[in-house]
Amino acid sequence: MSSRWNLTYDSSKSSTDSDSSSCEMEFEFLEDGEMLHNQSYPSTISDNDDDHEDISNTTEKEDEGFWNDQHQQLQSILCRSSSVESNIRNFTKQALKEIQSLGNNNVCRCGKVMSTCKYCLMTEISLRLSNGGYDSAICKAKWRCSSYIPSGEHTYLDVKDNSKKGDVRIIIELNFRAEFEMARANEEYNRLVRRLPEVFVGKVERLSNVIKIVCSAAKKCMKEKKMHLGPWRKQKYMQAKWLGTNYERTTTSTTVFSSMGYSIRSSKPKASMLTVDLLEKLPNMHCTAVKVL
Repeated sequence: MSSRWNLTYDSSKSSTDSDSSSCEMEFEFLEDGEMLHNQSYPSTISDNDDDHEDISNTTEKEDEGFWNDQHQQLQSILCRSSSVESNIRNFTKQALKEIQSLGNNNVCRCGKVMSTCKYCLMTEISLRLSNGGYDSAICKAKWRCSSYIPSGEHTYLDVKDNSKKGDVRIIIELNFRAEFEMARANEEYNRLVRRLPEVFVGKVERLSNVIKIVCSAAKKCMKEKKMHLGPWRKQKYMQAKWLGTNYERTTTSTTVFSSMGYSIRSSKPKASMLTVDLLEKLPNMHCTAVKVL
């Protein structure tokens, strides 16, 4: 079983990713399960990692088998969860519910409704996680152009947890499903993408496996439709968004944001400093007010 709820959200995508959009999100959280068997993931993204599978011409029966396998593998990965992932997922779910419940009364520092401002929403979630005792931060990944993929950048959340087995990094993506949506995809691919949670909360290893499955399906989809797969849809590009080593990690601070997302700013002077300086040097000068149109 999974629980779902709606929240209006003004999505902001990574550069070059223009054919997926989502104005109204449906947040989906999977129930807790068993821990996924860890699979190693390289610390760097190699240009040779992507497109290693040659999806040649296949029969209709083989195509059906491919999509069934993708669905089963994806479901197997998503239905399992460690205790750390479950706790952070539940905490994030509760924070989003509380933000939604405030509606239009919850205005962020940009003057927008909190749920429609991507960065302020991420900041608020990260701040609540930090106040809840989690080592949470906003991460901004950047990567350079290569012969395989274009340059780009992407912003998301993470939580670092110190366990007996070492540091564990949990990735939080508030707009996960939309990152894989394609405007001209076939129904098989769309069905697979609909299985993805709108909000992803999981370990790096789990996310790596999900990316591999969905990107392989995207390649298969475009081949069946005899269309070119955009470089921003390839596995290496999607890995760079969340799994690359070149990223800035910024922790939130209660001195900048209040618990409800309002910024604390110093008041600006209402008069020009030049005007103040002239009035001090020429106290007897008669000034005529001029209305500026």
